[in-house]
Amino acid sequence: MNGLKLAVIGGGSSYTPELVDGVLRRAGELPVAELWLADIPSGEEKLAVVAALARRMAARAGSAIEVHTTLDRRQALAGAHYVITQLRVGGLAARVSDERIPLKYDVLGQETVGPGGFANALRTVPVVLDICRDIEALCPDAWLINFANPAGLVTEAVLGHSAVKCIGLCNVPINMVMTAAKLLDAVPADVAIDFAGLNHLVWGLAVRLRGEDVTGVILAKLADGAALTMNNIPDLKWDAAFLKNLGLVPSPYHRYYYMTDRLLGEEQAAAAPGGPGTRAEQVQAVEEALFARYRDETLAEKPPELAKRGGAYYSEAAVSLISAIQNDKNETHTVNTRNNGAIAGLPADAVVEINCRVGKGGAVPLPVGPLPPDALSLAQQVKAYERLAIEAAVTGDRAVALAALAANPLVPSADVAGKLLDEILAANREYLPRFAGQQ
Repeated sequence: MNGLKLAVIGGGSSYTPELVDGVLRRAGELPVAELWLADIPSGEEKLAVVAALARRMAARAGSAIEVHTTLDRRQALAGAHYVITQLRVGGLAARVSDERIPLKYDVLGQETVGPGGFANALRTVPVVLDICRDIEALCPDAWLINFANPAGLVTEAVLGHSAVKCIGLCNVPINMVMTAAKLLDAVPADVAIDFAGLNHLVWGLAVRLRGEDVTGVILAKLADGAALTMNNIPDLKWDAAFLKNLGLVPSPYHRYYYMTDRLLGEEQAAAAPGGPGTRAEQVQAVEEALFARYRDETLAEKPPELAKRGGAYYSEAAVSLISAIQNDKNETHTVNTRNNGAIAGLPADAVVEINCRVGKGGAVPLPVGPLPPDALSLAQQVKAYERLAIEAAVTGDRAVALAALAANPLVPSADVAGKLLDEILAANREYLPRFAGQQ
């Protein structure tokens, strides 16, 4: 084959046109010859719709890329050069459960952090590790780019329990760069942010505009009410004194840790009768509208409505990362990879989200030294939870699962952790065979 084979596991996702758009725009530097979209039987209809749109997009771009679909992921993986995982085990129905169960106990309900993220991890880690077994057998030299949430935790599971070359990726850092550029009335290429932390717990240590440190400018704008968030997170404004003391640029997800009570109130109001519903329930409506657009046979490009889904800049992040590896660019990307001492105070084998130099050998984190004590202590607590959650997902040990939930900073007590665990295991019984008999 002259060209690359790219396999997408979860190819029927509404995000896939973002990826296709990115591949087509970078065809000159990333010669993808075959794009394989794999999904499960329940996703077959969406897979067909997305593939048809992808073929129309390729035809409009004058590309000879071959778009294939399959319900047999092994067929997609065989001989692949790059693999992208963008799956959601249990679909949006499971996400609704993840978001609503915690609210019963006055605990935040969210798909990647807190108890909802924990439930998502229990379902997702075993499935991704099964995929890794196939990668080891069918395309052992391939790079796995993991988008499956919770992305950092899943990436750490892959690196700790398989031989697969894996880099985790999230669109939060690139969103923060784009937003900072708008706040500075600059083009994104002139803005750089030194990122360090964990996935969905990453801080901007410094913001630079054409090399000049403008961190204070960004913090002042945020303190004055400027928006730096994403479609899936309410735009709650930051306290000026808190930001000044923090001295770091928080990610949108930091609201869950720094504004817990306010966000809980927002979630409970949305989930109440007469409200718009949880974020997952709102996304279900967005998905219906998106797929109605995708079915339009005159549509041959990524529709602007896709930005409402929360996947802004997904294609830019994914395709530019793959290009950096393929072309040995040795350029800076913010990814999830092993710490290897880059952030003092976190284990060397822990996966962190940090700026890295990326080339054909993968991602090499750029050392930042210690984080400020308040940031480091939060990162350490979340990392302790993540490592316990991985162990629970791999072993099916209920005691470890309880310890993980109790360690999560968004769970108020061990008593509440026990009640949450009972409900999570019961609601996800069909997806958690390792926990059979412990529910």
